[in-house]
Amino acid sequence: MSLLNQTIRKILPPDQRAIKFVRHKLAQTMTNPDGLGELQNILLRYVGITGQINPEIPKKFTIIACADHGVAEMNVSAYPQETTAHMTRNYLVSKGAVANAMSDFCGSDMIVVDMGIKAPVDDIPGLLNRKIAPGTNNCAKGPAMTREQAIEAIETGIRLVNHYAAQGYCCFLPGEMGIANTTASASIVACLCNLTPKQATGRGTNISDERLAIKIDVVRQALKVNNPDPTDGIDVMSKVGGFELACITGIILGAAANRCFVVLDGFNTGSAALVAQAICPQITDYLMASHLAAEPAHNAILQKLNLAPYMDLKFRLGEATGSSIAVNILDCAINAYHSVYQAALAEKDKLIKPNIPEADFDTKLALLKQVRNMTVPDDKMRTKCRQRIDNLTKPIYSLGKLEEIAENIAGITRQEKPTKVRKKILVITPEESCSVVQHRLTQSFALHAEAGYHFTAIPQTALRPQTLSFSLLQGICYGSKLKNVDVLGIACCENHPKEICGTFGLSIQQQLCQPNNALRYGKRKFLSLEPTPYLCQIAFMAGVAIGAAGKGILVLSDDIPSVIALRYALLLAPAINPYLMFVCPDYLDLHITTGGGCICALGMKLIDASLQMLKDMKTFAEADVAIANDGPGAKIQTKA
Repeated sequence: MSLLNQTIRKILPPDQRAIKFVRHKLAQTMTNPDGLGELQNILLRYVGITGQINPEIPKKFTIIACADHGVAEMNVSAYPQETTAHMTRNYLVSKGAVANAMSDFCGSDMIVVDMGIKAPVDDIPGLLNRKIAPGTNNCAKGPAMTREQAIEAIETGIRLVNHYAAQGYCCFLPGEMGIANTTASASIVACLCNLTPKQATGRGTNISDERLAIKIDVVRQALKVNNPDPTDGIDVMSKVGGFELACITGIILGAAANRCFVVLDGFNTGSAALVAQAICPQITDYLMASHLAAEPAHNAILQKLNLAPYMDLKFRLGEATGSSIAVNILDCAINAYHSVYQAALAEKDKLIKPNIPEADFDTKLALLKQVRNMTVPDDKMRTKCRQRIDNLTKPIYSLGKLEEIAENIAGITRQEKPTKVRKKILVITPEESCSVVQHRLTQSFALHAEAGYHFTAIPQTALRPQTLSFSLLQGICYGSKLKNVDVLGIACCENHPKEICGTFGLSIQQQLCQPNNALRYGKRKFLSLEPTPYLCQIAFMAGVAIGAAGKGILVLSDDIPSVIALRYALLLAPAINPYLMFVCPDYLDLHITTGGGCICALGMKLIDASLQMLKDMKTFAEADVAIANDGPGAKIQTKA
């Protein structure tokens, strides 16, 4: 029996007993375990795959499979074919690719495999030679490879997973490098998702309109010439696929057979997963999606795999970029699960006390005037940071919102290449007590984000003033006195009167927002509302955001009340806009409602990922990698 058939026979359904055990344990301890949103679902999927009722942080392994494509000769990419070899060298010699930065970010070990690089690469240290052939044939003129070669490449991926799973790795992050591989993937997706070539084909490395038209026509030719059979995954891979994509198909099958977790990256790994699904439908239980890629057909891939993305960061790059960020979310979910039962509770009197600094009304008005004249981020540093980002070894703009975050941090910190920020989570409660579960959750998320955290009880005088302006100015006073903080997360506490994380958040949303989610009131009307304790809390949080932004601190939102507070802060002081970051749903889509800083802590990890990119990645000149010859990159990227 072949290795492929042996592997398929070993794939079993997830462990439902383990899932039931962990779900019951969460329900016993948390009053609202569903408030963890997708974190709970990610945790339960991982538990079902591994069978661990006491789940451990997974030992992660990134596999970057590299190969060339004969279809590259059809002029479908913004980069020359030798870039495959250049980037392979970059992974292992310069160590300056996004794959290097993101594997460091998520704590994953990494290998690079030659599945079929055309150029000579024997001199690259550490490169695993599993070459099937020096690149595939041109799939626009005939089959990309033989059926035997497709099986050999798939079984190579299986053997890699078997080897490393035996060493204790249980979470695999596949990535790929191969000029023109999005053309191969588009052909696979068009066949297996029943899409037209135009629906399946995107810009890949950010090609021009003219080259996109060529690429769509090439996909049409590949499908017409080869007529791949959508009921036979191996036939599809052999006719229009690539050696590196076949290897990833094998990684997915091998991981499922070893009860290991696979986190998919973007479009290319998704196309490989479709082939694995066609070979063995059960593998979808062993997959976790990461982000929604910029390629237009990626959503169709996820729907066919019955997976949901957790981020929309506008990535158009493989190399295990999005999966490295997503697996960090899994780590956070596991830590949070254990923290509820095991983490030591800090002393309450050190965490919760009414410590809002008092100030007379004239002082508060002076602070408000100071905020109105706040300093804007440094455009010169933003520009310098953007120039470096544009010339890092990746397609232009391919890291989407991660690039925007880094550029914004550069302007705020006034550094061309910031590498670290000081972070703090502020959890605001109107009472001087908080549940043990909330303490431990907040502590867990803050530790994961390497952030300080503080629970602040608002004095009753601030909750029952004559006007909301009083609470607003009180918050501005608090925010303006923060020290040694570059990034501040503002959150509510779960242990407000019982509805705080559910009904309270909803009622506040209904009271302060219209059904279309637009703000219900202008600034004058908002400040003239009857000052109930809950509205005073919103006004206070808005004030903290204004005061902190006035000091040049980036402010992150958390749950629904904090999002609404920041939106009203922006209404009251539009100049703070560059200093606000709405984590959900602008960056993450996790449906977390539990409050306590969970969401803003994950937002802080996105900031860490962007800074890791700046810290580790090399430019085209530094790594000696070819620059773009088409699209916007051809006008901007340089090796000077």
